[in-house]
Amino acid sequence: MFLTHPRRPPAAPGSLLDRSRAAYLGFAIGDALGATVEFLTPGEIAAQYGVHEHISGGGWLRLKPGQITDDTQMSLALGNAILERPEWDLTCVAEHFLAWLKTKPIDVGNTCRRGIVRYMRQGTLESPYSDGDAGNGAVMRNLPVVLATLADDDAFARRSLEQAHLTHNHPLSDVATLTLGCMTRALLRGEGKAKARELADALVAGHRNFRFDPYPKRATGYVVDTVQTVCHAFFTTDSFEACVVKTVNLGGDADTNGALAAMLAGAHYGEAAIPFRWLRRLDKTARIAIEAQTAALLALVSPAGVP
Repeated sequence: MFLTHPRRPPAAPGSLLDRSRAAYLGFAIGDALGATVEFLTPGEIAAQYGVHEHISGGGWLRLKPGQITDDTQMSLALGNAILERPEWDLTCVAEHFLAWLKTKPIDVGNTCRRGIVRYMRQGTLESPYSDGDAGNGAVMRNLPVVLATLADDDAFARRSLEQAHLTHNHPLSDVATLTLGCMTRALLRGEGKAKARELADALVAGHRNFRFDPYPKRATGYVVDTVQTVCHAFFTTDSFEACVVKTVNLGGDADTNGALAAMLAGAHYGEAAIPFRWLRRLDKTARIAIEAQTAALLALVSPAGVP
């Protein structure tokens, strides 16, 4: 059973709209669920929660139950920029990130903050290469680009990297952003786990440090650890709930890792697979914004109507 709302249009199970909305709502749910145990170890989580599986807020940020963090907030900011300038305007994206930063969000990654402040002070739209920019801040917010460019492979790749380089300019961040984006695109198209695994295996073949089988048991914000954690959880579970619970209980950067794992799981399993108790707890304002933005972004792909 899934939560309904009178403002949102119905989506046929298994349709592009259904999978896309599940990916985006799932992303926010993984963010809200994982934020409670961010920076804890698996042992600390087990000692405090047993198995962490309820959206309860708290954590080091002292969140309200269902409250989202920078992962979802930056995604929504990017999506709003795309809808404001559908032809793609990187300055518009930077301005939306800056406007978000000026709201004094509850959490901001250091690399994201540095890149946005650089834009504010210098007007630069690309951060210089840095060995320290291999965090997961660029890959975490790219879902709106994925949704808006489903019919254009070149636009997907170019826009993904351009938005990434506003804050993160590192080849590992680049390949992770593109690979998780391609995996999401395949799942949204209904190509299934087999295609997603093919893409993940291709990443590992070209960059052995991303190897996730056997799982190295590192769940930090380093983008390699993030991809390994997300892929491990997604490919070793058989439901949306199991995937997300497994991810966040690995601790570390649990909000971002949980969000990305839930994005893949939502795209694959669809909205009906999302537990009602999680949808009900998700911040209502965020949920409504996600539902509206998802439909609007897909309309850029298929103006005549989303199948």
